[in-house]
Amino acid sequence: MRTIAFINQKGGTGKSTLAACLAVAAKDAGERVFLIDMDPQKSIIKWGHRRPGKDIPVEAVSPTKLPIVLAALAKSHIDLVIIDTPATDSPASDAAMASSDLCIIPARPTIFDIWSSETTRGKLKTLRKDYAFVLTQCSPQPESARVRDGAAALEAMGALLQPFVASRVDYQEAAREGMGVTEVEPHGKAAEEIRQLWISLRRRLTRLKQAEKAAKKAA
Repeated sequence: MRTIAFINQKGGTGKSTLAACLAVAAKDAGERVFLIDMDPQKSIIKWGHRRPGKDIPVEAVSPTKLPIVLAALAKSHIDLVIIDTPATDSPASDAAMASSDLCIIPARPTIFDIWSSETTRGKLKTLRKDYAFVLTQCSPQPESARVRDGAAALEAMGALLQPFVASRVDYQEAAREGMGVTEVEPHGKAAEEIRQLWISLRRRLTRLKQAEKAAKKAA
């Protein structure tokens, strides 16, 4: 079982939207997915209540119970756990960071988000946790100078996943319906972004697993 957490101490970066849409994309790719909501706003819980069917379990989990829940899920049929966290420096975020194989830091191409990302990255480095950035709510115009500058700043701090996630109506519609963008408009640009982002994540998780196996052999 692999565990991914979406972390950023700044609000409005799209953590919940990405968590939900990537959960659907992973499920469509054959993964057995479980969503954990640690945010007091309970956006993922609300999304799960609206979702047609129960193909992706969603549960609210407290920081103290997270290790117990993850241990139980590891013994079940679940392949992938995705954790949504609050937009604050909190015990929930700390617990998610400590328990995850990979932490994703979503950031908009603004200086405030980039500054906030530096703080989040610092905590992850202290914990020696693997992390990657994803640029969100970008202009749909690929040559946007603001997007290029934001990408350069995040690449300088660590791995930047591809592709960038643009600001598109499909993401809002998917959240409202309890769906992923790959379900709302399967052939749309947002759906393609999320499918490609899942492929990037899966590759990174595979490399992490291979590195862990190599370290065990060397020990």
